[in-house]
Amino acid sequence: MLMIRSTRKFPSLPYFWSLIDWSIPSLNPYKGQLLQAQSVDDLANIARKRTPKVVFDYVEGGAIDEIAYSRSRAAYSRIEINSRVLRDVSKIDTSEKILGKVVDIPICFAPTGYTRLMHHVGEPAVANVASNKNLIYALSTMGTTSPEELAAAVPNSRRWFQLYIMKNRSDSLAVIKQAKDNGFEALVLTVDTPVVGLRYRDNRNGLTVPPKIRINTVFAIARKPIWWLNLFTTGKLEFAAFRGWDKPLSELAGLIFDPATTMRDITWLRSVWKGPIIIKGIQSVEDAKAAAKLGVQGIILSNHGGRQFDRGPVPLEILPEVVKAVGNKVEIYIDGGIMSGLDALGAIALGAKAVFIGRAYLYGAMANGEAGVEQVIEIMRREFENGMALSGAANIAEVRKNGARIRN
Repeated sequence: MLMIRSTRKFPSLPYFWSLIDWSIPSLNPYKGQLLQAQSVDDLANIARKRTPKVVFDYVEGGAIDEIAYSRSRAAYSRIEINSRVLRDVSKIDTSEKILGKVVDIPICFAPTGYTRLMHHVGEPAVANVASNKNLIYALSTMGTTSPEELAAAVPNSRRWFQLYIMKNRSDSLAVIKQAKDNGFEALVLTVDTPVVGLRYRDNRNGLTVPPKIRINTVFAIARKPIWWLNLFTTGKLEFAAFRGWDKPLSELAGLIFDPATTMRDITWLRSVWKGPIIIKGIQSVEDAKAAAKLGVQGIILSNHGGRQFDRGPVPLEILPEVVKAVGNKVEIYIDGGIMSGLDALGAIALGAKAVFIGRAYLYGAMANGEAGVEQVIEIMRREFENGMALSGAANIAEVRKNGARIRN
């Protein structure tokens, strides 16, 4: 039997040269890794290499045994989005209205404390990405940039302000006034912190703000010199809303977190703030109903990213029931464990109006500052759009109509 053989030709030198990648390797050891990053997890691995262990662990870690966060991540992995075929998905529209205004994609930036600890530019870098991408950024009471500074740095951004009901109500009124005077659109009242959660990983690392210079810190500086140089040369690292505080963090937490806060305080908050109010930290259908009756505009189903109660409910698992109970009265958002565009898409398919990301964009900030935060959004947008097309949804309404389920 005759065998088929390929026809040999004299090698083509131009063709050979065309196969060679002539780009000059960068002297920056992380540039190639950033260019090759395909997922938020890839950026998290870069962030781990670029920041001190105490900083990375603060972002990655959770309360006690970190079970609540692990359960949240596992829940997102079990989402199965209903898919339809033979639908026109030649044009994908990811836009959605949040509090009556359109955002380009229903992925918002959650409030996170100590943001300048992750990257020296801090909160303004994240808010600038939000502004450029037509998204929403929520500034934390525990932020390292004040409401006034953020408004000056990124004047055209949609800014929400995260608030705690403090033991001394005049302290709450002072930060509310800062938000009002500087054009913040909404207040995000966090209600899942009657007391501070136990974070053993941070305790073992001796986390303080600013970081204390100890013997092991000297070795940390040697391993991450650029991070420390940025910290030392860009101003004092402190809580902007509490400038001048020189007592331990535990005492500050005792001032901020009021274990006597109740639903009545939401009524009080409505009397002193005339704009939209979002309640963050709802973890049951009953509390969602109670909050909705008080006339708030939205709730965020949240377990604080698994950083407070380590045996609490998984927000994603109660999302469909909450949407069914109060979704026609208030806007329902969700956070905690969202690390990809498909995670976000799944939550939207289950009924959420929008999702909030925290760890994901902090990994981007640690990996590459503002450009890293932008890369996180673009990665998630690509995954979100791709998932919409493959599930047969051309817009957000069709995503929700198709729906999803959480596999057992």
